[in-house]
Amino acid sequence: MTTRKALVLDFGGVITRTLFETHDLTERALGLPPGTLTWRGPFDPAGDPLWQAMQAGRISERDYWMERVVETGARLGETWTTFPEFIARARGDDPLAVIRPEFTAALARVRAAGCRLAILSNELDLFYGAGFRARLPFLAAFELVVDGSGTGILKPDPRAYARVTDGLGVPAAACVFVDDQARNVRGGGAAGMAAVHFDVTEPGRSYARALALLGLD
Repeated sequence: MTTRKALVLDFGGVITRTLFETHDLTERALGLPPGTLTWRGPFDPAGDPLWQAMQAGRISERDYWMERVVETGARLGETWTTFPEFIARARGDDPLAVIRPEFTAALARVRAAGCRLAILSNELDLFYGAGFRARLPFLAAFELVVDGSGTGILKPDPRAYARVTDGLGVPAAACVFVDDQARNVRGGGAAGMAAVHFDVTEPGRSYARALALLGLD
C-alpha cells in the first residue's frame, strides 16, 4: 500500500504573517505613532542586531521575542512578561486577518489531493496563548499538532520530528516539512524529511516548492 504524503508546517511565519510584516497593524492597535517599531528581522537583518544574534545562535528565538515583548510594553508604560500579552494586544480580535493567503491556497490544494496535514511548532501555545487555537477554524483540517510548549522537546531535536512521524504513522520520507528557521529545516532534513526553508519575504515561492515536493506542482 502506498503511503500518502504529509505536509508538516511550522506555525508562526509559515501560516501567519510575521510581526515584522504587520508593524502598521500593531502600531494602530497599540496607539503608537507610525514608524515607532523599527525592528524588521529577516526583512532588514543589518538593521536588527538582536535578530543577527538569534540567527548566530547567541540567543534563542524565545529570547529574541521576549526582548521585543518587554520593550514594546515599556513604550506603553506597561510591564509585559509573556508573549500572549503582546499578541492579544497587537493582533486584536481578528487573528484570521494575519493568516497568509498563500497558506490558504496551498491548504485547499493539499486537502483536495488527499495529503495528510500536521503542524510542528516550538511555541504555538506559549506564544499565542492556550485559547488561540479555538479561534482558527482551519486547524480542524490538521490531523496532528505537535507543540513544544507542552512537550518540552524543541526543533531541531530529532525527537520533535519523530513525534510527527509516530503520530501520523508515516515514514519521514513521506513528509514535506516547512519552517522559516534554517536550523529547524536542517533538523527536518537530518530526520529524513524533504525540508523547505520558508522565505518569509517570498511566501508564494516557498509554498510552490513545498507543493512541488508533494507532487502537486
